[in-house]
Amino acid sequence: MSTQFIEYPKCTTCKKAKKWLEEQGVSFADRHIAEHAPTAEELHRWWQASGLPLKRFFNTCGMKYRELNLAAKLAEMTEEEQLQLLASDGMLVKRPLLITEDGSVIPGFKAEAWSQALGK
Repeated sequence: MSTQFIEYPKCTTCKKAKKWLEEQGVSFADRHIAEHAPTAEELHRWWQASGLPLKRFFNTCGMKYRELNLAAKLAEMTEEEQLQLLASDGMLVKRPLLITEDGSVIPGFKAEAWSQALGK
């Protein structure tokens, strides 16, 4: 498996992250999150591999998150319901999402964390 970079191309943070990956010489498979939304199974696998709270996989700054009033609803939803919701619309998923060859998963872009995960 190669490193995966899951992005929304119009997102400025995604553009910055992609440029950073290219500058670091990282080869990666690019995936448009709105056109090819992650499945609930992928999300579950990535969430487990990340060791992070599931809420970190939600794009809490997105319009869809606010429209659905998820800040108030997530706490009452089961993990399975949250995963199904994330899988229903790629725009709900935190981006960019980096999945390294060794299975590290990092939602959002922080150069220091990405460097460490990629061994740079």
